[in-house]
Amino acid sequence: HGLGLISASEELRADREVVLAAVRHQGIALRYASVELQADRDIVLAAVSQEGVALKYDGENLRSDKDVVLAAVGKTGYALRFANPELQADRDVVLEATRTVGAPFEVVSE
Repeated sequence: HGLGLISASEELRADREVVLAAVRHQGIALRYASVELQADRDIVLAAVSQEGVALKYDGENLRSDKDVVLAAVGKTGYALRFANPELQADRDVVLEATRTVGAPFEVVSE
């Protein structure tokens, strides 16, 4: 269960294998991973591929990575609000986001 990280020790929250298994099960578990693993591209990509809004917990390092943001908004367009402003205005990203929620334009930069 991904949210098992909530009560996990700091050591386990910093264990790449444990965290990867957790976020693959429940992406939002990224919130409870160590700061270092919240910045790990593979971990974040696994998390947002499972649950797009996990982008909120990436430590802001990968919010400008187009592949990560596309994976997130491909799961739920709502994740667009957590992308950096440049990607919020990116045509490809916005089109992908609209496929999952309809019209996330209230969070798109003008």
